[in-house]
Amino acid sequence: MDKFSLSVVVPCYNEEEGLHELHRRVSSVCHDCVGDNYELVLVNDGSSDASWTIMCDLANQDQQVVAVNLSRNHGHQLALSAGLQVCRGERVFVLDADLQDPPELLAKMMALMDEGCDVVYGQRIKREGETAFKKLTAFAFYRLLNRMVDINIPSDTGDFRLMSRRAVDILNSMPEHHRFIRGMVSWIGLRQQALPYERAARFAGETKYPLSKMIRFAVDAITGFSVHPLRVASVLGIWFGVAALMMLVYVVAQYFLGNTVQGWTSLAVIILALGSVQLFVAGVMGEYLGRLYMESKGRPLFIIQEIVCASEPELKHLPLHQKG
Repeated sequence: MDKFSLSVVVPCYNEEEGLHELHRRVSSVCHDCVGDNYELVLVNDGSSDASWTIMCDLANQDQQVVAVNLSRNHGHQLALSAGLQVCRGERVFVLDADLQDPPELLAKMMALMDEGCDVVYGQRIKREGETAFKKLTAFAFYRLLNRMVDINIPSDTGDFRLMSRRAVDILNSMPEHHRFIRGMVSWIGLRQQALPYERAARFAGETKYPLSKMIRFAVDAITGFSVHPLRVASVLGIWFGVAALMMLVYVVAQYFLGNTVQGWTSLAVIILALGSVQLFVAGVMGEYLGRLYMESKGRPLFIIQEIVCASEPELKHLPLHQKG
C-alpha cells in the first residue's frame, strides 16, 4: 500500500449536514500543505442518518478519501482508534467532524513539527457556541484531572492534534478498551508542543456529548490514569473510623457519668452517612474491577464492517478489527 505524507482522521457520528463542508475545507488545506500526497480517513461510527452514504459518495468521487464503516456505534474514542489503525500517513492530523477545531491550523502545526515535535496539539483559549455550564465543567475537569494523575495532561485540549508516525505507532500498540486518547498521547511523552487557538461553534448539527457521556468520559479519564479514587476511599474510611472511635469514647464517658445518651436522630444520620461511604467505596472498587473484567476478555477494540476507497482496493483486505 502507498504511504502518504499526511493522513487526516475524522470520526463521524450523524454528521450528514457538515460532511461536504468538512471535505471541502480539509481538501483545500491539505492540498496547500502537501499537494495530493494525503488521505482523508472518514470513520462512520454507526451513524443513523445519511452520513455513510455521503462518505461513500465522497470516496468514489475523490481518490484521497477513505471511508471506514464500523459495525456499530463504538464511541468517539474507539472510532478515532480505528481511523488511526487504518491511516498510512507519516504525519496524522486528528480532527472532529463538527469543524469547531479549524483545519486551517494544519500549516502552523506542520511548521512546528518540522522543528522536531512529535505531537502538536491545539489548546483552546476561547470556546464559541458553548454554554456557561459546559465551559465551567470542562475547566473544572481538566484542573481536577491534573491533580489526580501522575502525568501532565495539558488543560483545555481535545483530540485536535498533529502526530508523527512514531507517536501514532506507539499509540496503536496500547491495548486498553476504555480509551482517553489525549491522556494516552500525553503518557507517550516525546516532544509535544501546544498551539493556542480560538474554538468556533459547530458548523452544523448538535453536540454528540450530552451530560451523561461527559460524565462517563470523565470517569474513564480518571480511572484510566489514576488510582487516587481508591486512595480517597481509604482516606474516607480512616476518617470515619476515627469519628466512630471518638463517638465510642463519648458514649462510654456519658454512661459512667450517669447521663442518658440523647439523639436517635443523630444516630440515624451517622448510620446513613456510614452506609453512604461504604456504598461509595464499593462503587469505586467496582469501577476498577469492571475495567479489569472488560480488559481480561481480550475482545477487539472495534469491528470494521467495510472500507471504501477508489484508489487503493487492497485496503479492503486490512484486518477488520484490532485486538485489545
